[in-house]
This record gives sequence, C-alpha cells and structure tokens, in this order.
Amino acid sequence: MSKPETTVATNFLRPIVQADLDSGKHASIVTRFPPEPNGYLHIGHAKSICLNFGLAKEFGGVCNLRFDDTNPAKEDQEYIDAIKSDVQWLGFQWAGEERYASDYFDQLHAWAIHLIEAGKAYVCDLTPEQAREYRGSLTEPGQNSPFRERSVSENLDLFARMKAGEFPDGARALRAKIDMASPNMNLRDPILYRIRHAHHHQTGDKWCIYPSYDFTHGQSDAIEGITHSICTLEFEDHRPLYEWFLDNLPVPAKPRQYEFARLNLNYTITSKRKLKQLVDEKHVSGWDDPRMSTLSGFRRRGYTPASIRNFCDMIGVNRAGGVVDIGMLEFAIREDLDANAARAMCVLKPLKVVITNYPEGQVENLELPRHPKQDMGVRVLPFSREIYIDASDFEEVPPAGFKRLIPGGEVRLRGSYVIRADEAVKDEQGNIVELRCSYDENTLGRNPEGRKVKGVIHWVPAAESVECEVRLYDRLFRSANPEKDEEGGSFLDNINPGSLVVLTGCRVEPSLANVAPEERFQFEREGYFVADLKDSQPGKPVFNRTVTLRDSWGQ
Repeated sequence: MSKPETTVATNFLRPIVQADLDSGKHASIVTRFPPEPNGYLHIGHAKSICLNFGLAKEFGGVCNLRFDDTNPAKEDQEYIDAIKSDVQWLGFQWAGEERYASDYFDQLHAWAIHLIEAGKAYVCDLTPEQAREYRGSLTEPGQNSPFRERSVSENLDLFARMKAGEFPDGARALRAKIDMASPNMNLRDPILYRIRHAHHHQTGDKWCIYPSYDFTHGQSDAIEGITHSICTLEFEDHRPLYEWFLDNLPVPAKPRQYEFARLNLNYTITSKRKLKQLVDEKHVSGWDDPRMSTLSGFRRRGYTPASIRNFCDMIGVNRAGGVVDIGMLEFAIREDLDANAARAMCVLKPLKVVITNYPEGQVENLELPRHPKQDMGVRVLPFSREIYIDASDFEEVPPAGFKRLIPGGEVRLRGSYVIRADEAVKDEQGNIVELRCSYDENTLGRNPEGRKVKGVIHWVPAAESVECEVRLYDRLFRSANPEKDEEGGSFLDNINPGSLVVLTGCRVEPSLANVAPEERFQFEREGYFVADLKDSQPGKPVFNRTVTLRDSWGQ
C-alpha cells in the first residue's frame, strides 16, 4: 500500500471540548471508557480508547475506566483482567481505581423506586415474546401494556418482591412509563430492571434483579461527573432516552452524549459474539490468537501500541460511517517496525551449503549492524565452511528474472562473501539436499574484480545457528466483507485456510537464541516478526510473522 497522505486527522470533538472549556461550561473535562466485560477488546475499541483518553490528556482532564457490568450471565473476571491489561498496553492509565456500574447498583435501585413513586415506572408481567408484540414496529405504534396503570403501591410491592427473589427469571420486568407511540422505539416504555438469578463477579449473590444497560449507563456517567459521554453512532437513537433519565432523576450532574462513527475495517470481524464463536468453536487458538482482531491478538502478532495509536490518528474521528482499508493498519505497523525493529537473518527452509575452498576449522566473526539507519550496535555472525541458505534461493532451471543462485552462477551472502554454485547434491528421490559452492576470498566488503553480482541472499551459520519455529500469519478472512459469503454461507465460510502456516526446523542467527518474548525483528527479505508472547522459550524461540515487508495481498 502506498503511503497515506499526511494530513491532520479530523476530530470534530476537539472544538466542542475547547468551546465548553472556553465558555466556562466545564472547568475541566472528564471522559470515560465504558466496556462491557463480556469479551476481549478488539481493534474497534482502540479507536474509542484513543479518543476518550486522548481528549482527556490533550485538554488536561481525566478519563475513567468503567465496566458496564449489568449482565452477569455473560461476564467474567478473565475479560476484566484482559481489558485492563489491553488499555495499559496501549499506553493509557485511567483516573484512580477502575470503576464498575455495579458499584452504583444501590443508587440505581433507589432511583428506580423514585421513578415508581413519581408514576413514571411500573412492573410489567408481559412475557418477552408478548412485550415484543406490544412494542409495535418502525411503521406501527406500540400498545400500552395491560399492567401499565398499576398503582404506585402495587408497583412498589411487586418491585420489592422482585428484588427479594420471589419470582423466576423473565416473569416480570420494571419498565419506564414514557410513550408507546413514540417514533423512537427506545422510548416505548423501555425495561429498567430484569429478573436474573445469576451470580455477579463483583456483587456476588446480593442481587437477583439487574438494571438494563440504558438505565445504567447515563446515570453512571452522572455519578462520575462525566462531562462528555462519547459513544458510537448506534447509540444516537438512545440519546433521547439517555436524556429522559437525566431529566427525570435527581442526578448530581447532566452529562452530554456525543456520537462518532465506529471503526469498520475490511477483512475483519469485530462482533464480540462472533469473536467468541471463533474461540468457542476452536477456529482459532483463543482470544489472543494472532489472527484475531482483538488487541491481545494484535499484541501477540507483534503490533506495537504506537502503531495502533498512529493508525487511530490517521483515520480520524467523524460522524460519517465507512469502511477503512486494513492496508492502513498494516502501513502503520510497517512504518513503525521499519524505523525501530532490529535486523536479523532467519532461514525458513534451510538448504545446507558447503563452501569447498574455505579452510576447514576456520571461523570468522563478522559484525553486521542491527539496524541500517539507527545506532543499535552490531550483532556477531560466525562465518565458516558450512552455512544454510533458503532452499528457494537456488534454482537449477531459473525462471525469467531470477537473480539468486543458479548452477555456475554467483550471489553475495548478506554482509559476507560472494559465492558460486558448483554442484547440487541430490538424494535418491532427486531432491536437492546440499549445495557445493566456492567463495571469492577477496569479496568481503567489496565487489569482485571484473564482474557484477546482482543478487544478495540471507544466510546463517550451520553450526552456531539456532533451530526455531516460525508461524506465518495472514488475514483470517479471505473476503473484504467476511459477513457476506457469495454462496450464502456464514462468516465462518470466509475463513482463509492459509491464514496460518507453521514452519519447523527453521534456522535463525545465534544472536537470537535467547530472545525475549515480544522482541521484534525484521527478518531480512522475509518480513517483520516477533518472538511469541506465550510459546517462545530461551534456546527454543518461536517467531510470529507480524506483516510482510510489502503489501502483497492484492497481487
């Protein structure tokens, strides 16, 4: 992908925040990142994280991390821990301790009683199926529940009995009394509380009724003094309900909700339900599989926090929807790693080379720079009679334009000598198992006399190199829109069968024998790689391909 134009990314919220501060509406800003702990964070969340934490930092405010944990049946401590880790890995720190909507359950319950006493909420006995029928449609108004006109005393009694655990799940619900004929479906007597006999990861078994997301979200913002409640565009139709609650409750503050376009990335799934399905059905190895769109997956793939933050800056913040090319994200990581990743050599498919005219027993310790443009020091590469090159770098019958090693042809070994292929040794099946070559001893650091050698290939010493495993990752889905299968199948039918190729018996230069997990490299001519966060061990490194050197997908 060509380099994107370097323009200042749009962010329509900056002038809004600046105007609020200049007018004195707010002395300082308070934002929040409010994930539901029902899955791992994905690349779409990165945009929201960078936006909320970034605005707070830019304008001298603070950003809270709050878990909107209103559905214990789908939530887990594992997700909470992963979310906290991902936010910090991305480079941000929330104000104070992390917060939970469940911290406010007592206050929310008191406010629910306030609405009942004001005649603005009632207990409804309709089943979920009946409630859907009464709700109407986008073109037809809803119908009032037959339980809508219960008395305040009856509603208070039934709600208390709901809280006491007297009724089974789904038997009753507390609903706001707004307008069943409203063109906005969210205002058609939305649910405030449901009965759920479920253990909660924070509150234990204290509650068997849980507030809805809509009832919880705005009031939690108000309790925390959030000044700018920023969410994605699918919540735009929820804003009138957000404001209705704030207007009808004695809340300590009145936040303002703003919506922005969510990140839609091609070749990518960001539905937590579908990501969970990929994990549960073992299409991937876990939430942090390097092919997943989760932040933990990108981290294990070798993406850097800076590359993801830069990507979020590049795409900007606006209210216009659209699909972002994943090539922009790949550009961001290539740009980062090109500047900051040390260079090394790794032979993916080793072919042994014996340099017949090199003195037996002799070893030269060659020094190669760890980076061609930055002062990262040098690494030492032993050179002796036996080395490995990649099997793809020798062809007996070369295709047109082949500039590597051919019978009788010469090539330069990176940072070393020019060698000539003299003989190919084959096994009984006719497979090439070894090359016999000769070297020109006068070509270390200079060109050979009277001839021009065009090709340069990578290599590693046979004796000192380290065996490693290399995992070649590619896009998980073969279609730009995984949701739409041309033959009418599901997104699972779009899984790319070549998204992971595992190579064993690879050989990497000795300086990487004890590489630390998450250490990143450019393997010359092969791509950018990272030592796997989980599986790489001292003396037994495992490398994941982060991205190829160039965008070859379209080719």
